[in-house]
Amino acid sequence: MERAALKKDPLTSPIFWAVFVAALGYFVDAYDIILFTILRTKSLQDIGVPHDQIFSTGVDLLNWQLTGLLLGGIFWGILGDKKGRLSVLFGSIFLYSISNILNGFVHSVETYRVLRFFTGLGLAGELGGGITLVSEIMSRTGRGWGTMIVASTGVTGVVAAALVGQLFPWQTAFFVGGGMGLGLLFLRLGVKESAMFKSLGNQAHRGDFFSFFRSKKQFLKYLYPILVGMPVWYAVGILLTFCPEIGAAMGLTQAPNPGQAVLYAYAGLTTGDVLSGSLSQWMRSRKKVIFGALILSSAIITLFFFKGGASLPIFYGFFTAIGFSMGFWAVFLVVTAEQFGTNLRATATTTIPNFVRGSAILLTTAFKWLMPACGTVGAAALVGLVTMGLALWGLQNLEETYGKNLDYTEPA
Repeated sequence: MERAALKKDPLTSPIFWAVFVAALGYFVDAYDIILFTILRTKSLQDIGVPHDQIFSTGVDLLNWQLTGLLLGGIFWGILGDKKGRLSVLFGSIFLYSISNILNGFVHSVETYRVLRFFTGLGLAGELGGGITLVSEIMSRTGRGWGTMIVASTGVTGVVAAALVGQLFPWQTAFFVGGGMGLGLLFLRLGVKESAMFKSLGNQAHRGDFFSFFRSKKQFLKYLYPILVGMPVWYAVGILLTFCPEIGAAMGLTQAPNPGQAVLYAYAGLTTGDVLSGSLSQWMRSRKKVIFGALILSSAIITLFFFKGGASLPIFYGFFTAIGFSMGFWAVFLVVTAEQFGTNLRATATTTIPNFVRGSAILLTTAFKWLMPACGTVGAAALVGLVTMGLALWGLQNLEETYGKNLDYTEPA
């Protein structure tokens, strides 16, 4: 039925528009999420932050953005289950767009901090809202293809951020992100609400975030996918964000450019998303693909800490390989949507990826705390070891969800 509808008139198909707009929404999301990593040093220097405070100030601003993502994930997730998936797609992108444009006018750390928080708050609904909608309108065996397209298209926003961030003034890069968001609002007028959501009617037990914590079983069901996704944000929040410091500690005489590192890493990630999403469909298993990716990424990161400082090209080459191995993000997104019933799906699918992103607060804090005792490279390696161990434990306990019927509700 899906293929027939798409073949008959793809430009008017609800499936086409949902996937297309969700992919563009994630493109904008990914563009901004990584933009600060690229613009951190340049923007802080321009607003007068002393050189010896750029690292600590950058961590502070990143954590404010991640806090916005955490709180926004809860807000938009609950709204998506109570008022509909489309309410999230419209509201979140509007808040993000306005906040991001204002980022281009900052002249102080205090203002920057507030605007990064609100930018994170706005971005928090994009990915989860889009994945929820796509998962609910596609068939149980076909939705993996839809989320793969969303994820692989979306992460190219990071490549765009790397190019824009390097070619234009940092203020312009923020304006571009906000402008793209406002343009996306008009495209969303052609997207239809999920029929699964509309069939819920006035059921009271919708968007109950605290239901995830009322029993040990439900809490662990919610925790496992967060742990599985954390390695991706270990790579982004530590290895990418602080690649200049890590490269210097490895002995590189020329400091790595964060924009270049991001470009290489996300080129690999895009390829990895396509491959992992396709493999999960062909193998009819989400868990096997994620397990293979975690083992591969563990091996590559270990080798990176021993050989990454050989030269700058080798350093960048490792980031391409790390990005490729982290390409299980596409499969992780559909697994998250498939874990919970329709009455809690938007809440789970929106909060879990944002809690994964927010885990970077803990990871960067641990990184900073360990640096005096272990050194920059040792601290990064130790945090990575713990993160990978938790991810493998979470995956072991995660439900295999390929082909699962999503038209059900969670009990009160």
